[in-house]
Amino acid sequence: MPRAHGASTLCGMPSSRMRWLLRDETGVAAVLVLLVLVVGIAEPDFLTRSNLTGTAHNACYVGLMAAGMVFALAMREVDLSVGGVYALGVTVGAVCIRDGWSPWAAAAAVLVLSALLGAGNAIVATYVGLPTFIVTLATAMLFRGIGLALADGRQISGMPQDHAFFRVVGGDSAGLPTAVWVLLATTAALTLLLTRTRFGAQVRAVGSNPDAALFTGLPLVRTRIKAMALSASTAGLAAVLALAFFISGDPTVGQGYELSAIAAAIIGGTALAGGRGSVPGAVIGALILAAVASALVFFDVPINWTTFATGAVILAAVAADSALRRFRGRHT
Repeated sequence: MPRAHGASTLCGMPSSRMRWLLRDETGVAAVLVLLVLVVGIAEPDFLTRSNLTGTAHNACYVGLMAAGMVFALAMREVDLSVGGVYALGVTVGAVCIRDGWSPWAAAAAVLVLSALLGAGNAIVATYVGLPTFIVTLATAMLFRGIGLALADGRQISGMPQDHAFFRVVGGDSAGLPTAVWVLLATTAALTLLLTRTRFGAQVRAVGSNPDAALFTGLPLVRTRIKAMALSASTAGLAAVLALAFFISGDPTVGQGYELSAIAAAIIGGTALAGGRGSVPGAVIGALILAAVASALVFFDVPINWTTFATGAVILAAVAADSALRRFRGRHT
């Protein structure tokens, strides 16, 4: 039987375009665009450059955590400590600068500390035999407690605002906040790491079937340690950016960021069941959450309804993404 015309297309759509439509990130990207357009029609000031830039900047901190969280979730791990790592990183960096360290050296120390904290989570979970959910829940409180003790429960200020670190890392570059550029670069790097490297393949293989991965000789423990260290490192990077922008260290920051990061990753197509993940999707998920928060301000929604509205948008985004996945399943 001759092959029907357009077998490699759908309704005349070229196969390359079809592949683009079926990408994991398409559903959440469509939700983000639709959300921005709808709010912009109702409140034109929402579409101003300053508001969109500010919204993107606000999304950077959770976006970085969500990008790293993809690696943990793709391995069937849950890292609830990233908010604590973020708070402790901001506090440690501020304390170091206050005590005479170069801000650049303090930033490097925060990044190293964050990676060690993440690796420590994985080591405890592995060798004590506890789920990472439990371990990171405990260490989240532990890290926050250390930060509060270091800062005496107060905000740390008095840092050299004219230092190049604060001007460059906490300022703007080429019309956008430096934090946005860092988020874009990190997204690109982690996307390549997840999809084009041996480590990324190991993460996805372990998450798909841990027993099969163990049987084939994949280094489960080493991969878990690397994934958890990476997850914490992105929280540390977010802490460095926050320290540079706010020029102070508040040990109480980041409350609930871990849940927002997990939500953003799930919205973006990362499965709690493991085996797959999307770094760009997670970042888009964080942008959706930030756009919702910004929209609520424009609509004068009482703060008591903020959590409700955010949860509703998360459900809508997940539902849209699920519909797209079903569509992809029928046409691939």
